[in-house]
Amino acid sequence: MKRRIAPIVALGCAVTCAHAEDGRGALAGNLTAASQYVSRGFQQSWGRPALQGGVEYGAPNGWYAGSWLSTISPYAIEGGRVEWDIYAGKRGKFGALNYQVALYDYRYPGARVTATNTRYGYSELVAGMTWCEWSLSYSLTVSRDYFGDNSQTLGIGANSHSRGSGYIDLARNVDLGHGYSLALHYGRQRVNHFSSYSWQDASATLSRRLGGFDVALAYARGWNKAGVYRHVTTGEPDRQGRLHFSNPAAGTWWASIGHEFSF
Repeated sequence: MKRRIAPIVALGCAVTCAHAEDGRGALAGNLTAASQYVSRGFQQSWGRPALQGGVEYGAPNGWYAGSWLSTISPYAIEGGRVEWDIYAGKRGKFGALNYQVALYDYRYPGARVTATNTRYGYSELVAGMTWCEWSLSYSLTVSRDYFGDNSQTLGIGANSHSRGSGYIDLARNVDLGHGYSLALHYGRQRVNHFSSYSWQDASATLSRRLGGFDVALAYARGWNKAGVYRHVTTGEPDRQGRLHFSNPAAGTWWASIGHEFSF
């Protein structure tokens, strides 16, 4: 449902460092195997393992563009098997303050809400800044709908769409020493015109670099006052014809191992 920004942020840092060293553009990528895919507090792979990977080109003047993919579950996103993110933007620096502005397009090939023939894909304008251990970003939905949320798909109101929805992300990365780091995150998603579907989420991720690989263990959960996510289904049956219900924002643990590389 909602993408995780962490892999892109890490990749972006790697590319920025390459610019500083040689003053030339750089092409870099990453591959990750995770016990599940959790994005903005929601379990996108329905508690099952996920494969993820991305590639990004960064120019010496701070402009960059890239793409990132992850496997997902049709029980979380109807008809969906893959999330595909495409993005481009600009990074810069003012003293100790780093900033970035970018446009992200999130696609779910083959996925749609069958009842209304509505696609899940959406676009966001993202602005963020980092200072020391702290980072803050805001994502504004610029497409007609955010993740397909509108009056038809949600059954609320008439002819309303969710353009103008926003997600704020506040994070702190703490160096614990001996190669360990702890990333703390708080997020708040506002779904424009459909406040009962807004939510908050938080996570904590412990990570360490081992032999060229990034190993992480994380816990995340989301919460929504209206309780609309406590017992949900996409309506897609399994091979036995059974529907799968879950609370995709319930507290959950996951682990991952990834590797970054340059071309």
